Amino acid sequence: MMRFVLGFVALLFVQTAFGQLDYEENVIKHRQEKDVHFRDTAGKVLNAEEREHFPGLSYFEPDMDYIFRARFKRSVGKNFKMPTTTARKPIYRRYGKLVFKLHGKKQRLFVYQPMVSLDSDSIKANYLFLPFRDATNGNASYGGGRFLDLELSNIGKYVTVDFNYCYNPYCAYSHRYSCPITPKENTLDIGIEAGEKAYTGGNH
Repeated sequence: MMRFVLGFVALLFVQTAFGQLDYEENVIKHRQEKDVHFRDTAGKVLNAEEREHFPGLSYFEPDMDYIFRARFKRSVGKNFKMPTTTARKPIYRRYGKLVFKLHGKKQRLFVYQPMVSLDSDSIKANYLFLPFRDATNGNASYGGGRFLDLELSNIGKYVTVDFNYCYNPYCAYSHRYSCPITPKENTLDIGIEAGEKAYTGGNH
């Protein structure tokens, strides 16, 4: 019986190890594809001069500890103008709150829904916007905070959040862009050492 238990544990360890390996390979592939997109003239993320100085994006190592199930509490707020780095003010509304435990502490982040206009209930896209700031900003990661997108169709009582896929706003690469400013209510007092790091190349 003990031999069977040990064998089962060994098999489970192997399956977990392979699962982690597959996951890391998928994350790395996604990052490589993003670099290709940035270097592509058709992508239009960077202009010719910026592409010339583009060294590739930097990331924290994939870490499955930053994948978790968060409890979602739906609480739809009023439409508001979200401040950006320019005069542009896109319309959003608070859609709900994610509650989770990370680094041994209870955390919460609000998610926002893009709207067509202030006086309309029509949504602009089938996704929810999750901007956040954390203790790595201005040091290891971009000072203005980072973003995650969640598919509206995947929102339920619980939501899977994967910080390994969090990304910088385009303002991190060029001053040509107008980017949302992360609301103060979405500031974490812990460091999220996952996802995209601060951009160190180009003339941004």
